[in-house]
Amino acid sequence: MFNLLKTAVLMAAITALFMAIGAMIGGQAGMMIALVVAIGMNFFSYWFSADMVLKMYNAREVDERSAPQFYATVRELAQRAQLPMPKVYLIQEDAPNAFATGRNPEHAAVAATTGILRALSPAELGGVMAHELAHVRHRDILISTISATMAGAISMLANFAMFFGGRDSEGRPANPLAGLLVALLAPMAAGLIQMAISRAREFEADRGGAEISGDPQALASALAKIHRYAQGIPMAAAERHPETAQMMIMNPLSGGGLRGLFSTHPSTEERIARLMAMARR
Repeated sequence: MFNLLKTAVLMAAITALFMAIGAMIGGQAGMMIALVVAIGMNFFSYWFSADMVLKMYNAREVDERSAPQFYATVRELAQRAQLPMPKVYLIQEDAPNAFATGRNPEHAAVAATTGILRALSPAELGGVMAHELAHVRHRDILISTISATMAGAISMLANFAMFFGGRDSEGRPANPLAGLLVALLAPMAAGLIQMAISRAREFEADRGGAEISGDPQALASALAKIHRYAQGIPMAAAERHPETAQMMIMNPLSGGGLRGLFSTHPSTEERIARLMAMARR
């Protein structure tokens, strides 16, 4: 129920941002158009955002014949977590990373890069996929996927504000700086929404993943490896779609500038420290 409430709050916040930008672009009429667009986007995000994110990454669905070891790992962990078997995807990327998506455990998918399969041991990979299944079990995947797609839509709409400028309620040209201001602030607001939602989720998914896999140390080791690789291997799809970075087990983007300011993940060191504390119990 709490995650459903968070999803409703997220949708309401994004709808309000849409309406504010619409009002800035076209006054009252623009606000109403933005409201209609926001309702349509919320509906689309609920039903289709998972498929859209998987297409962004050119993810390919695999089964026990095309990826037997990886598929068997996910199946065993799903059974341990008492979850329905999710769809399993591979992404042709050298950068090691993984994410889960979908609107609920019955319509979930997990995806991993080919790079992570090469970089990690079987136990470490099990820890990573258990982390993603913990997101599924906690029902984080809907809010994560919606926030990714809607943040991208906000950025796009804010760009319209910059190009077309603002108008007041009577249709007269407004302050020419207003459009630029909205174009700058709206993506930041979307980033703050993602950040507020995502950091707590990652700690909980680490804890849940360690419980599902039964090996907190393996997940800690995997996070350390992924962090090292992430410094030197760019993830092309994430660079093209930065709003999806918060879905990954590790932030695939550079930590500099605004991307660092709106980082959606806790520090890797703190995550590892918490997992090692679990392993010592």
